[in-house]
Amino acid sequence: MKKKIDKRHHIESTLMRESLLDKEVMASTETPVVRMLPDVHVIKVGGRSMIDPGRKTLYPVTEALGKILKKGRLILSVGGGVRSRHVFSIGLDLGLPTGVLAQISLADALGNAHILGTLLAPYGVVAIPPEIFGHLLPLFIQSAPGIIFNGTPPYSLWEHPLSIGRIPPHRTDAGSFILSECFGCKTMTFVKDVDGLYDTDPKENSSATFINEISASALKKRNLSTLPFDRVLLDLLNTSRLVKQFQVINGLKPELLEASIKGEHVGTIVHADT
Repeated sequence: MKKKIDKRHHIESTLMRESLLDKEVMASTETPVVRMLPDVHVIKVGGRSMIDPGRKTLYPVTEALGKILKKGRLILSVGGGVRSRHVFSIGLDLGLPTGVLAQISLADALGNAHILGTLLAPYGVVAIPPEIFGHLLPLFIQSAPGIIFNGTPPYSLWEHPLSIGRIPPHRTDAGSFILSECFGCKTMTFVKDVDGLYDTDPKENSSATFINEISASALKKRNLSTLPFDRVLLDLLNTSRLVKQFQVINGLKPELLEASIKGEHVGTIVHADT
């Protein structure tokens, strides 16, 4: 009996017969990564530290960002500030799970994005709705000197559970860093209301020691009681491929913004181990 010829089209690939759960297979996928936006800087403006105090802190930052936008391209993100903390308090009291808390926190950060976006509108900054942000980011950044988004990563109901507590670990700092890593941006700067990282909260302890530079693992090992950024960044930094460091600077000294994106050491630099 004549053997029937299989005329179906098969797509050949190195992974077609492999399990994506195998460690050796996963290791074999380590390849160079393309930088999509290598000349763009990401700046995260703190919600509670910079936006909530109002005009006295936000106007000088806005002016400093405006000067940068005349010469370079920026992706800006914001935090939710005091309103997110209020929503978290209500949600925790009601027993809402971490994924739901992550979902409802989106709105507060988006509101702050519109606030800062409005102030920066004269400089050509546009606020992009979250649902189309990632897909159209390269288009918008080619058309405008800067764009702004809410910073919250869209884990939503799929937010990772924590070993302690229920506050979502991937908040606006983490979302900003992940975006910077995905698009291969040039620098990642966090704008807070302190000079950088300290061994204790400098607002509560005047003798707190300033940390000029430190690796992610060394900082994680120290297990400080408080950090000026999302703690999950220490894990993200050591698994990133393109963004190998970020800097925390004091937004109450707005002149440091331009210095930071130029690569100057003007705050605390946290870097990957290698």
